[in-house]
Amino acid sequence: MLEYGTNLNLVRSMDLSNNKLSGEIPVEVTSLVELISLNLSHNLLTGIIPEKIGEMRSLESVDFSVNKLSDSIPESMSSLSFLSHLNLSYNNLSGEIPLGTQLESFDPSSYNGNHLYGLPLPKKHSANVAIHNGGGGNDNGFEMEWFYFGMLYGFGMGFWSVFATVVINRR
Repeated sequence: MLEYGTNLNLVRSMDLSNNKLSGEIPVEVTSLVELISLNLSHNLLTGIIPEKIGEMRSLESVDFSVNKLSDSIPESMSSLSFLSHLNLSYNNLSGEIPLGTQLESFDPSSYNGNHLYGLPLPKKHSANVAIHNGGGGNDNGFEMEWFYFGMLYGFGMGFWSVFATVVINRR
């Protein structure tokens, strides 16, 4: 068996997508600090995204989509300043997307199929997560009350305008 311990700093891209890999993402992957692209999508990976992923400062593309990863997005991911492509969709991730311009700049579809909230996701997602997690309020309730009130008011005004016109014109 060959051992590649000394040549690992030469690895720039790793695509292990669509391989039915299972288990957790090995923490040792984060020692590939020169890695530019990491694609582990469409596997059966479980567990968490390693916290040390933020130490992989050269990463430009990360795709962990369509796995069974859980817990939250590591705070350290917000320090990946060269990251230009991110796809964490369709996992079991939950919690708030870490603050920082890097993770907030991606399209909301990068986070689909999870229980995440925060920027760049629309507010309705965070309200749904709060309900799902047993949280308190629903921001949409107040808006819906005003919507129904407006409809009722509009109907009443329209009805009485037509009815009053018919009664007055009858005389």
